[in-house]
Amino acid sequence: MIVDTSVWIDVFRDATGERRRLLEGIVDPEEVVLTSFTELELLQGCRDEQEWTLLRSYLNTQEYIEPQRGTWAAAARIYFDLCRLDRRVRSPIDCCIAQLAIDHQVLLLHIDRDFETIAEIRPLQQQRVVW
Repeated sequence: MIVDTSVWIDVFRDATGERRRLLEGIVDPEEVVLTSFTELELLQGCRDEQEWTLLRSYLNTQEYIEPQRGTWAAAARIYFDLCRLDRRVRSPIDCCIAQLAIDHQVLLLHIDRDFETIAEIRPLQQQRVVW
């Protein structure tokens, strides 16, 4: 399972820890994989050097899925096809994450309407988190 950045950010912003507990009830940490896009998006949001160092250290211990030959072209095709249908996603990065999930046949857990739009035209296994 990929847990999208949208979920991680929501969890990290929750000072009560309630969303972290809810997430732990939804996912088995042993089944979670990350993408390089998740790493990029999380690290770029760090507030200071200490947070960067702590998060980078944690991310280095996680399992990542990698693109296969053709992943980026397939992701671009998602974006292309949606545009032709007059359906827009806010970020081509979401198309890349979705294609990685499709390539590796894993569930994508998210809080991002773009993935629901992508699932309308691709066999993306996705689930929106509702807190």
